[in-house]
Parts: sequence; C-alpha cells; structure tokens
Amino acid sequence: MAEIVVGIPTFRRPRSLSRLLDALEKVETDASIAVIVADNDAERQEGYEVCLARRGYRWPLIPVLARERGIAQARNTLVAQAMADGEMRAIAMIDDDEWPSPQWLAELLKVQRDTGADAVGGSILFGEDDRIRSWNAGFDGIAPIRGATGPIGMLRGAGNLLVMRRALERFDGEWFDRAFALTGGEDRDFFENLKKKGARFAWADGAIAYGAVASVRRSLAWTLRRAFSIGNAEMRILLKHDRRLGARARECAKIALVLLLSPPLFVILAAVPNRAADVLRRLFRNAGKVSALFGRHYDEYATTHGE
Repeated sequence: MAEIVVGIPTFRRPRSLSRLLDALEKVETDASIAVIVADNDAERQEGYEVCLARRGYRWPLIPVLARERGIAQARNTLVAQAMADGEMRAIAMIDDDEWPSPQWLAELLKVQRDTGADAVGGSILFGEDDRIRSWNAGFDGIAPIRGATGPIGMLRGAGNLLVMRRALERFDGEWFDRAFALTGGEDRDFFENLKKKGARFAWADGAIAYGAVASVRRSLAWTLRRAFSIGNAEMRILLKHDRRLGARARECAKIALVLLLSPPLFVILAAVPNRAADVLRRLFRNAGKVSALFGRHYDEYATTHGE
C-alpha cells in the first residue's frame, strides 16, 4: 500500500486534526505515503468522521478506531495497522495538535538515511504570542523542542517521530505499555525498550512540526500540573528500567535536595517571576517523583486540551 505511513493518534480534536490533514497535503516528498488516523474516542468518533469527509485526499487516508481509552492504546493501534502493510518500511508519527512544515518528512527520511538510525526525532516549535509570558516561555509544552542534527543517545517524545519497521519488529508483544495509558511517558518507555534491543537514535532539527498552545497551558496551574505529571512518569520509568540501587539512591538524594531547598529559594526569588515560577516547577516535578515512589500515578491525559 505505502512505503511510509503517517500515523496520527487523535482524541476529541476535530479542528486540530483538520488543520493537520490540510498541512500534510502540502508535504513535499516523492515517497509513497498513506495516512492512518487512530481515533481514541469510541463514543463520539469525531476524528473518524473528519477522515470520512475528506474525499479526494492527496494520500490514502485510513481511519481506525482505538476503542480502549489511552494514548498507548492509540499508538499501538496505529503501529498494528501500519505493520499489516507488507510494503511499509517506516511509520512517521505526529500528534493531532501539531502540523508539519512542507520539508518535515523529507528531513526525517534524509537524517535516517545519513545515520542509519532505527528511530529519528524531529523539532516541535510552539506558537509564540503576547499571551506566552516570559515566566513560562522555557517550560515543557511551550518551549521549542530542538537539537543538533545527528546521532543521539535518547529521544524525547513521539509527537514528531520516524520509526523504522525493523525496529518495531523487535517487539514480541505490544509496542507501547498500557500502564502509561493516561499518564504520558509511554513514548519514553518505548524508547527505553528500543534501546535495550540495540536500536540507534538520531535527531533531525530540520524536520519541523508546529504545535498549538491551548489557552489553559498559559496558566501557572497547568504548568505545575504538567511538571508533576512529567516527574511522576520519569520516576515510574526509572523504577521499571533501572534496577540498580545506586541509581535509585542518587535520584532520591536529588529529590530530597530539591524539596529541601525549594521553599527558601522561592521566598528569595519571589520578586523575579520567571525564577520563582521555575522553582515551583522543579518542586512539583520532584513531588511527582515522590508520588510515583509510593505507587501512585497522575492521569494527565484524562483531560484533552484544544479542539
């Protein structure tokens, strides 16, 4: 069917999905392409309907339902559908609240050819306007995600990602762990498993995707919830993949230091908004790690932002 499959997980963002599909039609490539959209909303099926309405689309457009709720389940559905195509040699994943530059796919494929990597990550540039204030411009979910083009030790996320078929074939079961269904972190867990299987990673800085910043992301409350969620997922991944007592002890020592120093630092830096906000962000991130140590997880993706 297609040499390259573009895989899009979606949940209740029909307008964002439409914007993404519009942008994909402008992608410049000579590769044989198919687009698979995994709608993770078995109730409303808005993403599925958006695809059905796209008659005469540039690429073959295949909507599927991932009925079990969770980002890991949606990604697994995408990969399974793509792997069923014997001609598919790579899947390029992009999230439904993003849209690619015209050179996006060509850059991912070029870096993969140049490096021989099993998985290649690309840059994500988030919207910039006067509603993004200086205090949060460098925080997760708002700050640009970029890096030097070439081989790297670990990838950052699956929002802009090319994965080769040969890497996916190394898995005996599902690719993304359902334990991270609503918490996030399923992508980092996937990368850790890939690395254990000998996979090589690379970064393509010119493979640019753009991301929208929903209004809720501009609030301090969202910033702190996001930091807590990231810390919680990071610790769960550490506990799953690194059983060395020394590594865990060092991480616990870092957490204790942050928790001890954050309150006085916040008081000292209260007059400097960006510094004070960063102290709070670090405090909440490490509080999320403590929560994970006690076996608790935070379902960040139980709520969808954007339309």
